[in-house]
Amino acid sequence: MEDLHYTKTIENLTDDKERALYGVKDAIVSNCHFVGPADGESCLKETSNLLIKDCHFKLRYPLWHNVNSKVVDCTLYDTCRAPIWYCENVVYKNLICDSIKAVRECNNLVIEDCTINSAEFGWLCKNVKVVNTKLVSEYPFLHLTSSSFNRLQMKAKYSFQYCRDLVLEDCVLDTKDAFWHGENVVIKNCVVKGEYLAWYSKNLTFIDCEIHGTQPFCYAENLKLVNCKLYDCDLAFENTTVEADITTSVDSVKNPIGKIKAKSIGEIIVDEFARGTCEIVTEE
Repeated sequence: MEDLHYTKTIENLTDDKERALYGVKDAIVSNCHFVGPADGESCLKETSNLLIKDCHFKLRYPLWHNVNSKVVDCTLYDTCRAPIWYCENVVYKNLICDSIKAVRECNNLVIEDCTINSAEFGWLCKNVKVVNTKLVSEYPFLHLTSSSFNRLQMKAKYSFQYCRDLVLEDCVLDTKDAFWHGENVVIKNCVVKGEYLAWYSKNLTFIDCEIHGTQPFCYAENLKLVNCKLYDCDLAFENTTVEADITTSVDSVKNPIGKIKAKSIGEIIVDEFARGTCEIVTEE
């Protein structure tokens, strides 16, 4: 994003009115507090070309339809519900966010050095870049497209469902049903802890990853594992077309299709529901 040019400064303001700074543009908004008994919503709605810094948001829906802006060193409290919707071309840096339903239907965002606790986060967004950020969530990144992650530390449950065209690198993902129905996703040098990982996915590639959890990679299409470690992974690859290079042992696989290379496999299950054959190569 190019450096913005500002024509005015709004600072040291405390305001609780409805749409307190509606439509403001080309401004620095500094050290402002949006809180008070009037409980007014949408304090910075329909704004553009702003530098918002050192501000505190405690009222609902503060940053909707904000474009071409930077939000730096700000805090979004838990009373500030659904704070960032329909925004475009915005950088968020050093943000603390404790608001449910944060970031929805946005385009071209940078989220860097942030700490976020938001049960429903990043839904229906595209072109999002997340860097060095901590996230606690329940259902993050639903229907996310064309985005990248570097050094994300995430604790979640149902993450990255129906996502497309993502790259994740150097991340730690502590999750459950991640990447269900995901498509065209590359995960590099990540730790992924979960259950039922990447079911019904298509064109997922894991490179140099450490993967933990029961029943991963079932009913998937064109799955690739390159130089990956699997731990506590049983009943893996059920009816999945896979090309896997695994450097550890695998507890069990069930009805895989394609080729699997592993240190060893505790049990290979092929039953009447198998949809194809698999070449399995082990060291033992």
